[in-house]
This record gives sequence, C-alpha cells and structure tokens, in this order.
Amino acid sequence: MTDLIHLTACAAVDMLKAGDVTPQEMVDAAYDRIEAVDGAVNATPILCRERAEQQAKTASRNTLLAGLPVGIKDLSEVEGVRCTYGSPIFKDYIPNFSDIPVVNLERHGAVLIGKTNTPEFGAGANTFNAVFGITRNPWDISKSCAGSSGGSAVALATGQCWLASGSDLGGSLRTPASFCGIVGLRPSPGRVPRLNPGDPFGTMSVEGPMGRTVEDTALMLDAMAGQDPRDPISQPLPHTSFRQTCRTGAPPRRIAYSLDLGGIIPVDPAVEQVFNNALKQLEDMGVELVETCPDFSNAIEAFKILRGLGFVNGQRENYEKHRNLLKDDVIWNYEYGRSLTAEDIAQAQRWRGAIHADAVRLFTQQDFDAFLCPTAIVPPYPAEQLWVDQVNGQTFDNYIHWLAMVSAITLTGLPAISVPAGFTEDGLPVGVQLVGAPFSEGRLLAHARHFESATGLATAVPIDPKGVLAVTSS
Repeated sequence: MTDLIHLTACAAVDMLKAGDVTPQEMVDAAYDRIEAVDGAVNATPILCRERAEQQAKTASRNTLLAGLPVGIKDLSEVEGVRCTYGSPIFKDYIPNFSDIPVVNLERHGAVLIGKTNTPEFGAGANTFNAVFGITRNPWDISKSCAGSSGGSAVALATGQCWLASGSDLGGSLRTPASFCGIVGLRPSPGRVPRLNPGDPFGTMSVEGPMGRTVEDTALMLDAMAGQDPRDPISQPLPHTSFRQTCRTGAPPRRIAYSLDLGGIIPVDPAVEQVFNNALKQLEDMGVELVETCPDFSNAIEAFKILRGLGFVNGQRENYEKHRNLLKDDVIWNYEYGRSLTAEDIAQAQRWRGAIHADAVRLFTQQDFDAFLCPTAIVPPYPAEQLWVDQVNGQTFDNYIHWLAMVSAITLTGLPAISVPAGFTEDGLPVGVQLVGAPFSEGRLLAHARHFESATGLATAVPIDPKGVLAVTSS
C-alpha cells in the first residue's frame, strides 16, 4: 500500500486497467495515507469513505481513470457529501447534486475520496478558514501552501490522492502548485464546463486539474473537459486527447519571458534566482528566449475592478444575510465592488480587451510558442501570515496585489500552467508559469512536459510533511 502512493496517476491508471491493482486497494492506500499525514497538514478535512468504497466496487477498467481516487476542492458540490465553501454559513450543507466537472470525473471512472480545504469562498491566497483551520505546506509545515486550492495541492504533494481538482480566478490553482511543488493548469475559459448560474458567460474564474506531473495533469483534463449544454461557453474536446498531445508534442522553439511582467510587480531574490536557472535550462534545451511581454501596465487595477464586480454578483445574499459570519477579505471584495461605477467597470473591460489582444499577438504575429514568468513573486511564507504585504521594499495596500503575476495572466484569457522549477536555499519549492496560445492546452502541456523532463523534478513528490510548528507560551 505504501508503494501505491508513489505511483504517478498515469502509472496507477495503467495498473488499474491491467488488473494489477484494484480500485479498493487504491482507496485503502489513499485513506491510510490521509490517516498517516493529514494531521500535520490538514489538506483533506472532509472524507466520504463509504461512498468511495461503493464507487470502487463498480469502477470499470474500461473508463479513462479506471477507479483512480481523486480529491475535490471544497468549492465544488458533490452529491451527498458535505460542502462548506470554507464558510461557517455552509458548515453543515450537503448538496443533492454534483457540479459538472465532478460528474465528468465520475463518469470517467474517478473515485472521490474527499473534499480538500479552501479559504472561505476561495477568497484569500492562504488556505485557512473558520470551519477547518489552516492547511500547511508539507515542505515546511510552518509555511503557507497558498490558496485557494491549497488543500488540493497539499493532498497531492503528500500522496493522499493521485489527482485533485482546483479552481482559479486570480491564481488560486497556480500559486498553490508553485508553493507545494506540484503542477496546476488554468485552462482556457470554457475548456472545463461548470455550473455558474449567476454569471454563466463569465471568463474570469475557471475549473482546472492539478497533478504531481504534467502528464498526470493532462490525464485529468481529459476527464474534466468537454462541451456541456448547461455551460454556454463550454468547448468541445479536441480530436486528440490532451494526454496524447502532451506525450507526443514537440518541445518549445521560441519563448517570450519576463521576470516582473514589464515592471508591474517586484519579485523576491530567491524566486528570481530559480527563474534565472529555469531560463538557463530552457537555453540548454535549445529554446530561443526573448525578453518581452504584453503591456500589463493596467492589469492590477483592471483585475481588482473585475474581481470586485464578481463578488457583488456572487456574494450579495451572503453579505446581506450573514455579514457577521464573513471574513474580512470577502467583505472587502464585496464592498469595493459595490463602490464601482459603470465607467469603472467599462474601463476595466477596455483594459482587459487591450491586454488580451496584446497577449495574443505574441503567438499570432511574433511566432512565440509560449510566454514564461514566475508563478509567485515570493517563496512560501509563514502560514499564520494572512497575505504578502511587501516585497523588496514595495508595500501592497490590499491582499490581492501580490498576486499580480498570476492575476494579470488571468486577464489574457489564455491557458497557463505552473510547473516546478527548483528550490530556494531553504528547500522551498518555486514554480514557473508557462502561458500558451488561445485554446492550446495540448501544446502547452507538451511544452511543460519537456521542461519538466529537463528539471528532473517530476519525482520530487509525494513527501512526508517536514518541519515543526513553533511553540509559543503565554
């Protein structure tokens, strides 16, 4: 059972299909691992073992995932399983339906073992909430795992599951991937269908896959993606699977890059060192590198406005009925959104349109295969620290400013993947972000796999939690 947790998702599926291991054995291995390590990291606070064992009994070898256990972020509904959204308002909520990506995963043979921790309604880039507490980084349990898909990232990094779901508005999937040494893909809007009745045509927030390797992440995308009539922007599957394109696709020839997105955000020296090493690895692969980037000068303000608008849309009822139960981050987002004028929103949309057009020109007119930048501007920081308030002497006045490296990429509408790139001198993971052409997830995954092969970091996880918590006395 111990050996099973070290398998990649792809290797585990191959064994399941061959009958060399059973879904029940995989489920047992997952729960044994959760029991062994989750007390230190608090990644998977909601378990559904009876449901998982029932799924394991009926799992078919002929499905894409063939009975593979996966974790689901606690912002997605799973029929019959507690869903708190990380909020006291919903601490006892049990939905009677499943979200579209969950339905797709189960249809493709996934066995859902539990819900992974998230900050309240996904707000805040550090995974903690009033229901379950802090989720800790397994590379150093005194550090943050980032958020809001921190529980999924930690579950993967510690071997509690082989695949896990995430969602991403302003880096919620990519930043935890960087902090925990795993892979996270933010797909193009519409690539993974979702239920969003309040904003069905929205393109800011997406669902996406997380894995220990790039190919594992491609496999999960195959199981999540596809057109669904309930999502008006959902896209049909490509003719060739994402996993196949990932395995056979060519390495990148030409990559544009920027350390700081044209100077809009400072970067910690420890991250800069790893990023420069990544550039050297790409040069050694024969990739032509050109330092250039889209014009992101208005990205921070545009994202702040559009995020605020989204919170007004999504949190009005909770704010009006349960304001006393909401954390400050959610209240700030909502009240900022309420303060916006129509002209503010229109300006943000114009800025976003210009950013998108400029980003697309990298691929359509300048012949780049990808754009590269860091995923996070800092290495993992103390878990009790709410957010990063300054870097290199520059102070940030709100909790989303430090996420500009990922939120700016959100505005482009392009697919982006965070891939492990190395470690700081203190042994903390650092990821880089590869951005691809519109709807080019397969090619982007192939580029990321070639980079992953060059770094040799695909086998760095799973790990046992490291470090100790500081003990304070009164």
